[in-house]
Amino acid sequence: MTDTSARRPEPLDPAAVLRWYVAMGVDLAIGEAPLDRTALPPPAPTPAPPAAPPQRRAFAAPPPAPAAPAAMPADFAAATDLDDLRARLEAFEGCALRKMATRTVFGDGPADARLMVIGEAPGADEDRSGVPFVGRAGKLLDKMLASAGWPRGAVFITNVVPWRPPGNRNPTPEEVTLCKPFVLRAIELIAPEALLLLGGSAAGAILDRHDGITRLRGRWQSLATAVGEIPVMPTFHPAFLLRSPASKALAWRDLLALKARIGTAE
Repeated sequence: MTDTSARRPEPLDPAAVLRWYVAMGVDLAIGEAPLDRTALPPPAPTPAPPAAPPQRRAFAAPPPAPAAPAAMPADFAAATDLDDLRARLEAFEGCALRKMATRTVFGDGPADARLMVIGEAPGADEDRSGVPFVGRAGKLLDKMLASAGWPRGAVFITNVVPWRPPGNRNPTPEEVTLCKPFVLRAIELIAPEALLLLGGSAAGAILDRHDGITRLRGRWQSLATAVGEIPVMPTFHPAFLLRSPASKALAWRDLLALKARIGTAE
């Protein structure tokens, strides 16, 4: 039976093809499309500019918070008596200590006291009761004053700061500055014959001196007020004496100097 399927063409021999081109007179290889070799080559394509780095989105800065208004001191100087001064102090919101304290510790004693005692700030007992010097330090102060002829009922007692600082810390200079007009007006209204300042914060605030209580104690100072010059005796705070009993002798010496200056309550 005869095979009628198509035969595959035999592959061309490249060498045979070239010999055939030479025999036919071909001496130049050309392509199917004409090529002008005298023409300038086309310019190289301009490289694309590098991609710009991604820009961070700019966020507008938030407007600055408005500055808190400076605390304006209450018009303590306009107080006409201690009751008026107390009302002004109760309404005073310029010191942040007021918001953290339980009570305002104004003062305790007669309005015409001959001796005025000024401490630093209320403690936990004073914060609960609203009365200055009622804790352990207060009991020691009562004994010291009574021994010098000044029972508590004859003395007006207050602090340079009427609100308890958190943790019973010392009041800051800023807190003292805010509250100082109150205690200065209290001094003018009472017009005592002498001031007894307890501790470095009280002495520094009233006398505008920062020598330290160790250097200031036992030396008479003077405070100029609207009612005249008032003698001032700085001494150790009773709370310090509880921690350092050896210093009680020095504090007693200061009280004797006070007694020699203004006598006793009777």
